[in-house]
Amino acid sequence: MLADKRIFFLGAGSMSEAMLKGLLATATLPPDRIVLCNRQHLARLHELRDGYGIIPSRDKLADIATADIVILAVKPFDVTRALAEVHDALSADQLLISVAAGVATAAIEALIPAGIPVVRAMPNTSSFVQESATAICGGRWAMPEALEIARQLFAAIGTVVAVDEGAMDAVTGLSGSGPAYIYYVAEALLAAGEAVGLPEETSRELLIQTLYGAARMLRETGKGPGELRRQVTSPNGTTMAGIAALDDAEVAAALRRAVARATERAREMGVQLSQR
Repeated sequence: MLADKRIFFLGAGSMSEAMLKGLLATATLPPDRIVLCNRQHLARLHELRDGYGIIPSRDKLADIATADIVILAVKPFDVTRALAEVHDALSADQLLISVAAGVATAAIEALIPAGIPVVRAMPNTSSFVQESATAICGGRWAMPEALEIARQLFAAIGTVVAVDEGAMDAVTGLSGSGPAYIYYVAEALLAAGEAVGLPEETSRELLIQTLYGAARMLRETGKGPGELRRQVTSPNGTTMAGIAALDDAEVAAALRRAVARATERAREMGVQLSQR
């Protein structure tokens, strides 16, 4: 379904590069069917051309007009300007996929010609190593075929789930911001390892493998985190002592608050964007 498509990336930031890397690494598309533009920073386009063999846009409107799929990969508060600049090059036989956080499909549809299918996606930064957790949802004119094309695209950079648009703020709060929570915990654990006497490099090597192994256990055993935790928590043992310290500090409650606050902030941003 994707092999014969031509893709235009409107924006050349880190998410565009992550998607590029995944699409090319999985041979989902050849580089000569991918075109990028960037409003500024011509050097960035040359960097991506040299690194991936893709085509920097020479005529944005003409290149968009010949694309099958347009990826809207600009900052949320730049969406209105970016779509206004390319409005006349868009048509109903194209698919527009947005990775702009917090921007509803209806808001995008209001800025482009009627009838263009819009799919909204929320990947995360792990997309750069092809391990993103991406949620997608369709707008008013997005038929199942459009969602399937989007699913195939994001499958090149990790796992994809389809959700109702009403759940997208919660997705942002959990998996969109999720890598930062894990890095926050990892940062604290590294410091804790050093505090109890481990050399920095030893602490780092052990922790990274521990995180990786735990994630694989969750994925490959199919068991819930609570069950896996109980399996390694012997009565009156070291793990139980450590978990008790986490419970005393209400770490689980703090993580729930983090996801709730990030979800709330995503909703706030959506409101702010709709009022611009």
